[in-house]
Amino acid sequence: MSHRELDRLRQEVDEINEQLLHLLNKRGELVKEIGKAKEAQGVNRYDPVRERTMLNKIQEQNDGPFQQSTVEHLFKEIFKAGLELQKNDHRKALLVSRKKKPEDTVVNIKGTKVGDGTQQFIFGPCAVESYEQVTEVAKAIKEKGFTLLRGGAFKPRTSPYDFQGLGMEGLKILRQVADEQNLSVISEIVNPADVEPALQYLDVIQIGARNMQNFELLKAAGSVNKPVLLKRGLAATIDEFINAAEYIMAQGNGQIILCERGIRTYERATRNTLDISAVPILKQETHLPVFVDVTHSTGRRDLLLPTAKAALAIGADGVMAEVHPDPAVALSDSAQQMDLGQFDAFVRELLPQKIAHKM
Repeated sequence: MSHRELDRLRQEVDEINEQLLHLLNKRGELVKEIGKAKEAQGVNRYDPVRERTMLNKIQEQNDGPFQQSTVEHLFKEIFKAGLELQKNDHRKALLVSRKKKPEDTVVNIKGTKVGDGTQQFIFGPCAVESYEQVTEVAKAIKEKGFTLLRGGAFKPRTSPYDFQGLGMEGLKILRQVADEQNLSVISEIVNPADVEPALQYLDVIQIGARNMQNFELLKAAGSVNKPVLLKRGLAATIDEFINAAEYIMAQGNGQIILCERGIRTYERATRNTLDISAVPILKQETHLPVFVDVTHSTGRRDLLLPTAKAALAIGADGVMAEVHPDPAVALSDSAQQMDLGQFDAFVRELLPQKIAHKM
């Protein structure tokens, strides 16, 4: 074969490459339109029956020289790339997406800004047990210069016989103590009907792990003008977590703080497995601030400090941990709460500059 003939064949290949590129891009645009139509109809983007039908038609028309297995592999990659285009479009459309809003969302909780680059902290008992108990913890929190107080008034428990919390009475105690100590209140609401009545007591509505996909609760929290701390479900993927936040924002409430609190795996050395990599992924995929609950992710007070250090080092906007005056007699989760002495040591070790500044 002469050089001229080789050049001619190469030129034909180049022309076909351009035609293939044009057709692939045209196909990509059509796939994106199909994705939008499916999303509007609430239909799953991936349709294995449709994929198999297309592959069968392609194989019927294949007259070589590529083998059927090669052709099927090539088109499967094309189909996969098309699905990825649809996913990217979906991510761009989400209100919580970084692609929709490049700048960080900053949530203002009575003057405490979450998400502005300053790392914040939420402390308090697992469950509200009494006015005296909450007051003792709140004073320790205030003395260290923190402003965010947590406490469970409604406690969804695995066993129906475990302590379920004081309900609205617990919220009233939290509000009274927070007002006396000039703190902000964060507590979980488990029933959509309780969202409105709880607003007078709460500064932040917490939606717990077991309710991450309680869609009516998410919509109720999204319909009020109050910051929401949304915890990741114990078996939820990051996509599911992000879409749960979207339920809230779609109702008009953009004051959302995401909270990684560990996921359930086969490991039993800790209560859950802290998915520390979720923090940078959530920061990249969304514009929302991200907290890490080191108490529920580990279930062990001896691991609170190292996991808190890891959370701050990897870029979390804050850390949540539980503190009780006497964990041995706590009505819930005694093994994972710090006592006041351990709380002092925790803060000294985690934030030595804060202690030095106060001195």
